[in-house]
Amino acid sequence: MAASMLVRAAQNSRQTWSNCTRYASLENSQWTLCLPAVTTVLPCRTTTRRRDRLPLPKRLYVPDKTRTDQDRQADELTPQNMAHIQESYKEEEESLTQARLCPLKDEPWPRHAWTPESRRTGVLATKIGMMPMWTKTGHRLTITLLQVQDCHVIRYVPVVDSDYPDRKQGLLTLGHRTCSPFYLSEEYLRTFEKAGVPPKRKIAEFKVSKDAAIKPGTPLHAAHFRPGQYVDVYGKSVDKGFQGVMKRHGFKGQPASHGQTKTHRRAGAIGTAGHGRVLPGTKMPGPMGNVVRYTRGLKIWRVNTKHNILYVNGQVPGHNDGWIKVYDSILYKSKHRKKMEDHLGSLPFPTYFEEDEGELEEDLYDDDLFRFDEPSIVFESAEGTKK
Repeated sequence: MAASMLVRAAQNSRQTWSNCTRYASLENSQWTLCLPAVTTVLPCRTTTRRRDRLPLPKRLYVPDKTRTDQDRQADELTPQNMAHIQESYKEEEESLTQARLCPLKDEPWPRHAWTPESRRTGVLATKIGMMPMWTKTGHRLTITLLQVQDCHVIRYVPVVDSDYPDRKQGLLTLGHRTCSPFYLSEEYLRTFEKAGVPPKRKIAEFKVSKDAAIKPGTPLHAAHFRPGQYVDVYGKSVDKGFQGVMKRHGFKGQPASHGQTKTHRRAGAIGTAGHGRVLPGTKMPGPMGNVVRYTRGLKIWRVNTKHNILYVNGQVPGHNDGWIKVYDSILYKSKHRKKMEDHLGSLPFPTYFEEDEGELEEDLYDDDLFRFDEPSIVFESAEGTKK
């Protein structure tokens, strides 16, 4: 045993001496440090909590907002040349749209009758402000004005190719608010050339049933909805930044006096007895707003067909001049299914076509809404005649 250990020690000493002599011979040569090609990465096991703020919705196109079109045009073109280019492009857009909707070139799509399983498309609108209105009984209403500006159908995805084949629903892509074609990518412009419409500032998708498909290039108007109808709106709320619990969650706060020092707007105790920790989901200060919100069951009181304005009851999330999605309310379908045919069956299906219904009045009112062109007070004489 001892002899074997001595032999191993001698071999190790010889190997060590040979290595030392080898290194000594290479001591004067130039060396280059080479790191291994594969590095070991240790997994991070730190747990993270989920933030309250929801992720931003996917955007199909992000325009360049660093410089406006006017700034770019002022550097390269004169106002006279720019006006000539815009006029020529407008004529090209009109001819392109007319050629797309020409029945001789492409036959119109068949139109079907409404059924309880049908689902119409919505529209993209712009929030332009709020105003008060009154009913015939004197009740004051807070109205939000939504304008449908240059809304066209861009593309239709059939039920087989859509993401919802089991629900028997297709996808209808809409464009909202015509924008300048300058400084836009060719791939983005090619999407609208196929539909025969000018480029849009905002595009979004709507789920529709098979019988509610609309041909690409068809314009959508505010007459798609009618007074007395209930709609759901979808938009991004106003960004409030970092706010406390009193504004963010409506807490009462602490007393203003009686021993309170710098805790007047604080939440107070956040711990729970027996757990020894703060439970996830506890209402605390944090970012408020700038998230997608739905407002359901809003009644349409008035529709202006000349300027394509919807007068919707209540508040709508978002800034003024922000985009809003408006579509038929799903609450009426779930709560009043027996009356659904009277409510949705009378609406234009799949949308409003002027050649079918003819030209409508400039303003369409609900039966209970007071009109300012009518007298506010009507007196009756003893004979029963109105004065």
